[in-house]
Amino acid sequence: MQTLERILYAEDESDIQQIASLALETVGGFRLKTCSSGLEALADIQAFEPQLLLFDVMMPDMDGPSALAKIREIDAYKDTPAIFMTAKVQPNEVQAYLDMGAVGVIAKPFDPMTLATEVQAIWESVNS
Repeated sequence: MQTLERILYAEDESDIQQIASLALETVGGFRLKTCSSGLEALADIQAFEPQLLLFDVMMPDMDGPSALAKIREIDAYKDTPAIFMTAKVQPNEVQAYLDMGAVGVIAKPFDPMTLATEVQAIWESVNS
């Protein structure tokens, strides 16, 4: 199985961005490219070459689902696993994100001490 190293992370709230970055880089040991919007993620994806996309659902300018749809149009990233992070985690909402092509949904607020483990578990579930 391929080891997860590079995650493209899009989140517009700077405090959540800092906590998640700390959790994923310091606790999880991942290399992270942090973006503040879906548009920024789209602009940075080719240079960073992520193995996994981690997107907040609700962001200004371009939300997570719209960014994922645009990224799917790029051949090199049409199959890159994507995880959405959101407070909207009713079963029908989670199913809608999965139907959009996400491989997992992480509820907000998340536990910073277990975020990296949760991301790793989702990665392993799609790469086993």
